[in-house]
Amino acid sequence: MEKPSDGTVSYQPRFYGPNLGLVMELYEKYVQDPNSVDEEMKRHFDQWGPPIDNQTKTSTNHLSLQSEVQVEKIIAAVTLVNKIRAYGHLAADIYPLKDHKREYELFDLARFDLTKEDLEKIPARLICPDAPNHIINGYEAVQYLKEIYTKTIAFEYYHVNDIKEKNWLQSKVESGSLKPACHKELKRKLLKRVIEVEEFENFLHRTYVGQKRFSIEGLDTMVPMIDKIISESVLNGAQNINIGMAHRGRLNVLAHVLEKPYEMIFAEFQHAPNKQLVPSEGSIGISFGWTGDVKYHLGLDRQIKSNNVSNVRLTLANNPSHLEFVGAVVEGFTRASQDDRTKPGFPAEDSNKSLAILIHGDAAFPGQGIVSETLNLTGLKGYRTGGTIHIIANNTIGFTTESSDSRSTRYASDLAKGFEIPIIHVNADDPEACIKAAKLAIEYREKFKKDFLIDLIGYRRYGHNEMDEPMTTNPLMYKLIHEHPTITKLYGEKLVAENVINEEDIQALKEEVTRKLKEAHDRVPKKNEDPDITNPPNSVERQLPKVKTAVPIEQLKQINSELLSYPSQFQVFDKLGKVLKRRNDALEGEGKIDWSLAETLAFATILEDGTPIRLSGQDSERGTFAHRNIILHDYVTGKQYSPLHTLSKAKASFAVHNSPLSEGSVLGFEYGYNVHAPETLVLWEAQFGDFANAAQVMFDQFIAAGRAKWGQKSGLVMLLPHGYEGQGPEHSSARLERFLILAAENNWTVANLSSSAQYFHILRRQAAILNKEEVRPLVIMTPKSLLRNADVASNGLEFSEGAFHSVLEVDNTGQNDNAVTRLVLSSGKISIDLYQAHKKLENAEAIHLARVEEIYPFPEERLTEIIQRYPNLKEVVWVQEEPKNMGAWSFMEPRIRKLISDSISLQYVGRRRRSSPAEGDPIVHRKDQARIVNEALTME
Repeated sequence: MEKPSDGTVSYQPRFYGPNLGLVMELYEKYVQDPNSVDEEMKRHFDQWGPPIDNQTKTSTNHLSLQSEVQVEKIIAAVTLVNKIRAYGHLAADIYPLKDHKREYELFDLARFDLTKEDLEKIPARLICPDAPNHIINGYEAVQYLKEIYTKTIAFEYYHVNDIKEKNWLQSKVESGSLKPACHKELKRKLLKRVIEVEEFENFLHRTYVGQKRFSIEGLDTMVPMIDKIISESVLNGAQNINIGMAHRGRLNVLAHVLEKPYEMIFAEFQHAPNKQLVPSEGSIGISFGWTGDVKYHLGLDRQIKSNNVSNVRLTLANNPSHLEFVGAVVEGFTRASQDDRTKPGFPAEDSNKSLAILIHGDAAFPGQGIVSETLNLTGLKGYRTGGTIHIIANNTIGFTTESSDSRSTRYASDLAKGFEIPIIHVNADDPEACIKAAKLAIEYREKFKKDFLIDLIGYRRYGHNEMDEPMTTNPLMYKLIHEHPTITKLYGEKLVAENVINEEDIQALKEEVTRKLKEAHDRVPKKNEDPDITNPPNSVERQLPKVKTAVPIEQLKQINSELLSYPSQFQVFDKLGKVLKRRNDALEGEGKIDWSLAETLAFATILEDGTPIRLSGQDSERGTFAHRNIILHDYVTGKQYSPLHTLSKAKASFAVHNSPLSEGSVLGFEYGYNVHAPETLVLWEAQFGDFANAAQVMFDQFIAAGRAKWGQKSGLVMLLPHGYEGQGPEHSSARLERFLILAAENNWTVANLSSSAQYFHILRRQAAILNKEEVRPLVIMTPKSLLRNADVASNGLEFSEGAFHSVLEVDNTGQNDNAVTRLVLSSGKISIDLYQAHKKLENAEAIHLARVEEIYPFPEERLTEIIQRYPNLKEVVWVQEEPKNMGAWSFMEPRIRKLISDSISLQYVGRRRRSSPAEGDPIVHRKDQARIVNEALTME
């Protein structure tokens, strides 16, 4: 191709459109210094000159270098419009209280050495290719872009690096499809919706004076925005919509989005009797578990009809006061709804089936680290959900702390830029703009399967709750709020001015909504009655059902053979190959099954039983201690092979994922996954047990208490490596005491195991109870050094004929019960240390060892049986590695004491009370460990 001879400037097609601005900026550098751009661009500019649109050749306003417009003016115009695109939000009308300066001066023509006349000589298509046809010249294009980018809806997408996404977003914004314009019927519906939202809050305010409700007022348009997201998503095929939000506006979302009957909400305010008041609805009452929760923490899970599509499952997740932590749980809900677990192999994902909507607080979004941890899950294969719609319910204040004191960024949403999430800032006083923002969010998610964020900027009508007086701490802000009209008044006046509706119709709408609220209130019993104080239901209080967990030896051998078979051309690393080869004879004769093989056999048999499995953790494929190797890697090609995905008789899916270095978000995700996929055995593994510390909120507020508060069942398994090997305080203790402190009402099982067969059986037991009422989470203190210890490995008969034992006794055959005077109780790794030392004692008949494998529920019946077996028992000793104020001692001591007579003493042997869980010096550790074992076994 040759340079045109007519004086016009052409350019290669790849520089057309939204790329043109970037190329113009490069050309500006080239003009100043030809060597400042790369060789390819230099050659292009040398040959073709400035990069002007091919289409301008045929335009009546075509350009040439010799006439009409200087190249510098074109470059300046392109720079101007790019500044508008990138920084228009700084001048946008996005703050309802008008309390932020709008930075119009950024786009003054003089700053770019431009005049109106200069811009009028430039074709609009050159600087804004997506502008409507009536936009002719550059000046009109600039005015048009200012209108688009600086009104009540503002855009930030320049941080999105994917050029296809950025071009798509720019085209969507500048084509005019997002200009806030609605037809009359939609405007009337919008007005009716915000009237419903506002009148509901007004009714609660008048009727339940002084009661907390954390009203939505000031962000009322969030409800029609969520409506729009849901309706569009259902049209795109979504069958499950999962919402996570804190307490601000929660009651209104329950009432109007999830359609929770007003009667049920009013009954919770006045503690009405727990009985059915609404036909076809469940019983009312605030205690959805047995201890219950406050009304603005409660969620709801129901089937709705949207866009004439029935059986859409809509879930608002229960959420305690830890605000943003629920986001990870909801992501787990969503992935569980998207996975098809009915067939062997990895579950098939379908992101169209389910959508997550996360509603954040403007102080919490940048303030709580769990937000960043959860955002990091969005692109990971084990945790992606095809894009989440985020809404920041931005009332520009957190409790009494204003934005200037709560974050270091301009916007609450700035954290999302690091994950290249497009952001829209929208004025909550403009319902039409809010609907357009919601529509763009869904369209982007549908096309790119990625997250989108809407920063809904409003205010808070009252204090943090309706009992606070904000004028004492935020007088300037609340002076503006008290003078500011409500959304109903603002939008109503706008529609009256547009002849869409008249004042009489608006008043009639308000009266109709108020009438419905009053009628619902009148149906709730007037007499305030004390709610019933309830205990856990029988299904919770009773012990786990007896289930058969043994597996025939021939079945185990067949499985083991398949697990050890991989393609002949697949090249396993030699060292690992030798380990796998040793497993060939594990089920034969005197063979032994170590911890990792026991786990794999358990997984395989569970899959053959038809139960899906999902395992995740920071190194779950290989195992932190190189013990699992459940995914094999060809050490030459890097290809992967998964034996558990090739089992001939598997009836369900198996998923294993190495997780990001985030305990909080990943554990929350797995908990949410399990809640929404209760038939699935979901396991989360900490890299070291103490890493669970970083997920303490999930343990405290969700896993331990969720069923008591919300009736939310879970069978989640948590694997926490635990045991003292001289690796210092942070790699020793999984903080067993914390789980025992939280243990009550059969809320979970806490185990500290010492044999591979025990691990096999407890996993199979957990899988067998997943869909039963007695299901509960399982916390297992798993070993580290014991993974390859011969005394932990079990023989095949213990798998084919055995069962799980809450208390395990070893080598007590032939024992003289009358000779035993000391019973030594322990749990986990120290049990193996005691066993090995006990074998070496010359006179060991006076000491009997018993391992408490299941610490909670406390095995009272089994321990009583053991204690009563020894008529001459003088003392019971509890031995642990952990310091006295940690581990199980504080939990076990009062319970054991109840089982023994006054003539039997109860002793503690272990480390002294300490503030740190373990020594940092391995020599000191070994010395103290030897002392503990010696003291436990030395008769004085």
